[in-house]
Amino acid sequence: MKGIFFDFIKPGLNLVDNGSFFKRPFSWLYVVFAALNLLMPLFILYQAIQFKLFSGGFKFVIAFILMWIFVAAASWVGFQIWWNRKDKVLESSTESDEFVSTPVFTHFIQSLGEWLGSFIAIAGFGVALVSTIFGTGGLPGLDMLGGGFINIILAPLQGFLIIIVFRFIAEQARALVQIANNTRK
Repeated sequence: MKGIFFDFIKPGLNLVDNGSFFKRPFSWLYVVFAALNLLMPLFILYQAIQFKLFSGGFKFVIAFILMWIFVAAASWVGFQIWWNRKDKVLESSTESDEFVSTPVFTHFIQSLGEWLGSFIAIAGFGVALVSTIFGTGGLPGLDMLGGGFINIILAPLQGFLIIIVFRFIAEQARALVQIANNTRK
């Protein structure tokens, strides 16, 4: 049976079946996350000005600026991760695959882990280093990235482990999908 009555939704279903329905929105989501990473240091600076953090004395201002530089660097790396991955998510599955949403979602899990791990490693290390040297606390709102010599070592280690765990989870799910897709063929 042919005709608009029976085939009206067919183009939409084709987008779902070939994976485009999942890949394109995730690619757009990656662009949004990339943009948010660029805006994060500006937002932190805006908040610091709003709460008059620059009136806290010379030592505190210098410490804040140095911590902010590390957060800005981590945000720049995060921008690059999301920007790079926005194109790769479009290649996560092919039209002939039976399972098309799982590879897209596992790509997101992997990218999220890369972003989170790198942010904690870079910003955590920097904030811990500066706050240890200057004897200040962490950045307001980022208290989990506080000071202490141990955090100088732990932040990069935690970041590395986060990247590994998220990647492992994503690869395991992707392996199951590849086995299923190859078995069908």
